Amino acid sequence: MKRRLEKEKDAIALAVSGVAKKYNIQPENIKTLETKYDDNSGDWYVALGWDEEKAIIQMDSVLGTITEIKEI
Repeated sequence: MKRRLEKEKDAIALAVSGVAKKYNIQPENIKTLETKYDDNSGDWYVALGWDEEKAIIQMDSVLGTITEIKEI
């Protein structure tokens, strides 16, 4: 099955967009802290930081959707 989020940059773009929308912040203020692709589940995990906040965004690479945003 073809993945919609094939590359790391695609996953980062979706994660930044989702966090910017949910927390009403400018995308240029969001920093990428770490990315990981899970081969078993096919999910991308992107850790983002802004101001004093941090979050891990889990995304389904096949559907190209955010499945969870967890603040840490």
